[in-house]
Amino acid sequence: MSVAKLLIVEDDEGLCGQYRWAFPGLKPIITHRRAQALAALAKERPGVVVLDLGLPPDPDGVSEGFATLEEILRAAPATKVILATGANERENALRAVAAGAYDFYEKPIDIAVLRGIIDRAMRLYELEAENKRLAEAAAQSPLPRIITAAEPMLKICRDIEKLATANVPVLLLGESGTGKEALARALHDLGPRAKGPFIALNCGAIPENLLESELFGHERGAFTGAVKQTIGKIEMAHLGTLFLDEIGDLPHPLQVKLLRVLQDQVVERIGGRQRIQVDVRIVSATNQGIEAEVAAGRFRGDLFYRLNSVTLRIPPLRAREGDAVLLARYFLHRFNGEFHRNVRGLSEAAVAALAAHDWPGNVRELENRVKRAVVMNETRLIEPVDLELAEPVSASSDDGEPCLDLRAARSRAEREVIERALARSGGNLSHAAQLLGVSRTTLYGLLRTHGLDASLPDGAAQDITENR
Repeated sequence: MSVAKLLIVEDDEGLCGQYRWAFPGLKPIITHRRAQALAALAKERPGVVVLDLGLPPDPDGVSEGFATLEEILRAAPATKVILATGANERENALRAVAAGAYDFYEKPIDIAVLRGIIDRAMRLYELEAENKRLAEAAAQSPLPRIITAAEPMLKICRDIEKLATANVPVLLLGESGTGKEALARALHDLGPRAKGPFIALNCGAIPENLLESELFGHERGAFTGAVKQTIGKIEMAHLGTLFLDEIGDLPHPLQVKLLRVLQDQVVERIGGRQRIQVDVRIVSATNQGIEAEVAAGRFRGDLFYRLNSVTLRIPPLRAREGDAVLLARYFLHRFNGEFHRNVRGLSEAAVAALAAHDWPGNVRELENRVKRAVVMNETRLIEPVDLELAEPVSASSDDGEPCLDLRAARSRAEREVIERALARSGGNLSHAAQLLGVSRTTLYGLLRTHGLDASLPDGAAQDITENR
């Protein structure tokens, strides 16, 4: 496992010697000047940079430090830069944060405080890098519009690729929200009919008295209100693909007419006598137990066997291990752009909640939960409460012992200490920051990270999501 890299830009040799051994678990890369720092940045690609503002040739000023900050952020925008400033240089520190620095700390150095700042910066960097990697992996998914890394779904994708070039009817079976229409589109897009139309019709969403006209079309005057000739969906799909969703809801009389289309590729509009030849591939889908419907006589057996030359059973989201988190990160990235938000990612608790949820509404439910969370989120990270999911009981190992995940333990301990400091200070942030040994700006960042709000009448912190 590679060790996370920490780039330090500092001209004080004594401080550099202290830094060299102060950060166990990290690989410190020590540089003294701007050129050295930029060369190390390009070669080592560190996640976090600790930068002294007073660098030669302007050790008593800040011009060289700000120039270095600007070039680091231009070369590696995702890098988290932490500024070292003098005790009375708050204006420069705030200016640096406004210019893109992650945080700052004041000299003289308190290593424990600096470690905490670096640890949070490194976690955020790794989280953003993981989100970016997963977003890119999603873009390279085996099928368009299908985001998966689970083997059962990858097998379906491989089957779709094989079937795309075969001009046979395909029946997709699966729960609502599992992506049946996306798979039907993939069948169309990857096959020889890709340049033709893809026409989708939900048989369960249209009243029975209108469904026949939707499918087959009608001539002018065929019935009351038929003031003009209308082309049906089957005819519209000529040389392309017709996707019939919820085919199990198709009324019995229309099943007979659809069977004829499958057998002869011929359509007759309502009120018309002309036989219209069509060339249509039919892909159908249902979330019902259609075999039971056939056995009960509610769905024609001959039509069923015509529709299911090949049947694909789409696994529900709960059976696709890891896909809930993968899809959540994909949707987060998408909705960040769509709604102009800057939510950084999912907290560890949110990841656990996503993995533990049963997802009765499958991908559609997940998409809606993430959309709501992105729109309503008031902190850097999405928490289980943002997704309206229960936070799982703290994880245990196989032998029943508490989970020994250090990051989760640190996060819980950090939040508890912050809450106690806020309570002891009566909600006074300056006093709380002093108790915690951090700057006020750092404390603001911690409050956002943990979803805490100190602006209460009694000064106690509470989860800001409780009042949403």
